[in-house]
Amino acid sequence: MTTADVLVIGGGASGLAAAIEAAGAGASVIVLEKNAMTGGSSRLSVGSINAAGSSLQKRAGIADSPDSHFADMDHFMGAFAEKENRELRRLLVDHAAETLEWLMSLGLSFYGPTADPPHCRPRMHNVLPNSRAYPWCLAKEARRRGARIVLGARVLELHQSEDGAVRSVTAEVAGERRTFTATRGVIIAAGDYSNGAELKARFRPELASIPGVNPAATGDGHRMAEAIGARIVNGDVVYGPSLRFGTPARSSLVQRLPASWLLGKVMQLALAVLPVSLFRPFVMSFMTASLGPELSLLRSGAVLVNCKGERFIDEQRDAPGLAIAAQPGGQAWLVFDEQLARKFSKAPHHVSTAPGVAFAYMPDYKRHRKDLFRSGANPRELAQRMGLPTAALERSLASLHGPLHSLGPLEARIVITDGGLAVNGSHQVLREDGSVIPRLYAVGAAGQGGVLLAGNGHHICWAVTSGRRAGRFAAAAA
Repeated sequence: MTTADVLVIGGGASGLAAAIEAAGAGASVIVLEKNAMTGGSSRLSVGSINAAGSSLQKRAGIADSPDSHFADMDHFMGAFAEKENRELRRLLVDHAAETLEWLMSLGLSFYGPTADPPHCRPRMHNVLPNSRAYPWCLAKEARRRGARIVLGARVLELHQSEDGAVRSVTAEVAGERRTFTATRGVIIAAGDYSNGAELKARFRPELASIPGVNPAATGDGHRMAEAIGARIVNGDVVYGPSLRFGTPARSSLVQRLPASWLLGKVMQLALAVLPVSLFRPFVMSFMTASLGPELSLLRSGAVLVNCKGERFIDEQRDAPGLAIAAQPGGQAWLVFDEQLARKFSKAPHHVSTAPGVAFAYMPDYKRHRKDLFRSGANPRELAQRMGLPTAALERSLASLHGPLHSLGPLEARIVITDGGLAVNGSHQVLREDGSVIPRLYAVGAAGQGGVLLAGNGHHICWAVTSGRRAGRFAAAAA
């Protein structure tokens, strides 16, 4: 049996933030991370944070406030507006700038602020050099403060004492079941359930078979907490299915760069004084490796074909995500003519976008994703280069005239889920009747508590904000 004051389940941004603050408050801390590396979904994100009142805004002469940020978030709610926990939204916007400043104090660098409509003020801050800077800096600081990070440790269940308080967990480490005991509190920071088929089948059955962007986001924390009486709120709020291009066989330059403090600072300085055009190829290598196409391509005349060379939806009217997931192999290809390729080669018609960062056009994909881009003088030649059945593709493309181009394969992915464990303002997990489960906290996507984080830069801000707060609360527990 291994004992610490605070146990943290998950080593993503929220879990590492919790570990840093708990250790900084004098608690002994163990982080149990099921993967071979820290980072969770934060490692896979664009890495932006929307924050009002930051020092970077003030330096740029931008007047902004948490009240304005709070109001702007209404634009993203849509049909789910009545379901949101607005008290937790208030907590998020009131602490967002503080969270950003704290991250910068640990060595992270940010570019911005940049505009991100419909936000009324430029408040998006983009991490440099890439999103791997989060686990790199946070894990380093957690270890510096004395937290122990155990990798390859999959937590299986929570254990309660007679008074209902969570006192220990069982985890599988290197094939062995081990018990870890917490004297002050357990913090669930296990991420969302975008790749958890069981929870998706329960809340959104039509999405159960569609994989998540993060393969490890299986809803472990939700499952374990529910087993001892916790409640999940807004389980049906799921982002996706969205379209993603297949992962390149070789990672891009920007993804291979070390997420060091020095590189972040050099990039921050360079972006402040040099033309953005100098950095565009660098940014494109990230965007074309991690993003998917805008639906405007389909609305403008591109068609979708499956691996049999057949069209399967009305591209002008139907949503493609579910339809692509139902195709053989779950894949499809975009096909379009030369006129459309030229249209999407310059502003305002982009293939994909990382909000606040840059736009990617056809020449960018042709340059950076040669594995995706194919061309042919006619349907027969294109079919040969795509490796698809010639006769079927000729029938499918009868309405298009050469030369023709394709991008793919495309896959449908669930980006993230907003259903989280019910929590109070101190991030304590709540039962069905609203009472607190003693010594159990939840943060990040696992502890979203009903706050809706649509729009860019909100999920990672909530992860770090909630993690920091819960770490302090758990460390202060008797």
